[in-house]
Amino acid sequence: MTSYAFLLLPSHNRVYAQAAPRLARAELLAMSETVLGGRVTEVEERRMGGVPYLCFQAPALAPEELRYLAALSSLHALFELGDDGRLTPVEVPSLDRFPSDLITIQKYAGKTNEDFTRLLLNVTALACDAPQGLLNGGLRVLDPLCGRGTTLNQALMYGLHAAGVEREARSVEAYENFLRQWLKNSRLKHRATTATVRRDRRALGRRFHVTVGESKEAYKKGQHLELTVVNADTTAAGEFFRPATFDLIVTDAPYGVQHGSRSVTAGRPSRSPVPLLQEALPVWAGLLRNGGAIGISWNTHVADREELAALLSGEGFEVRETEAYLGFGHRVDQAIARDLVVARRVRR
Repeated sequence: MTSYAFLLLPSHNRVYAQAAPRLARAELLAMSETVLGGRVTEVEERRMGGVPYLCFQAPALAPEELRYLAALSSLHALFELGDDGRLTPVEVPSLDRFPSDLITIQKYAGKTNEDFTRLLLNVTALACDAPQGLLNGGLRVLDPLCGRGTTLNQALMYGLHAAGVEREARSVEAYENFLRQWLKNSRLKHRATTATVRRDRRALGRRFHVTVGESKEAYKKGQHLELTVVNADTTAAGEFFRPATFDLIVTDAPYGVQHGSRSVTAGRPSRSPVPLLQEALPVWAGLLRNGGAIGISWNTHVADREELAALLSGEGFEVRETEAYLGFGHRVDQAIARDLVVARRVRR
């Protein structure tokens, strides 16, 4: 067995930084049980030189296994840890396909922490039938409550096709303006179009569509990524995408009244995401391929895990309930305690 330690990525968010070692442990355990054969053991936080590391035991990691570790949202640098405490650097290949400012440059109130977004996308991908798609770009991702596109940007960074649905026109316009300018500044070969989607002479919604290549040569060969954002209610997502189109659904559910869903009983906004999910999950499930996975983060102050798990089970999902997948709860601020639930769509 080899002893490893990885330096945790610094976070500008003090509260998230406090939770980072525990979240990193859960993410590593999820990776171990899904793609590393359960061979990672003795995972623990340790402070060395006054900074936090996550230490673990595993057989010598093969190149493909190191590529999975490269996806860890909190990994800053990986080392072999000697018996004498000496740290020997281990080269870990980057999975990023584009410059990092695609993720970091956007700043706005209510933005989901980009490290947590990466974590949520990772653990959802690990739960699907083809987790290797996280490494080779073979997955299609949908965020049906995409806001200003943090999840979509992370999907692009991994080289994945991405799509989003967002009800607020201002958020879609802000994301469109950002991405158009970023693509231009980055000098990436791309095509971006905006059009109204119509059916039977009725306007269904506005669609922003982008094709982009990692290089000019790749784009000319037809090797490009596709990104689509639709300005519409998430319950209408089935009007814009074909059934069984996506491998992953990854989303951050509403946290409070300002983003609340319609209450079926009272006919007015609710702090809980449950009414929205009751309406939307049947639609989302129809867009997900068998063997695909869904990951939802939410505020535990306004909904219980059991409620979300029951809704997912009712739509033909198998909810992950292992130690790793139960270890992601953490505080965001006084009003928000965030957790995530991941489930796999069972083959029928």
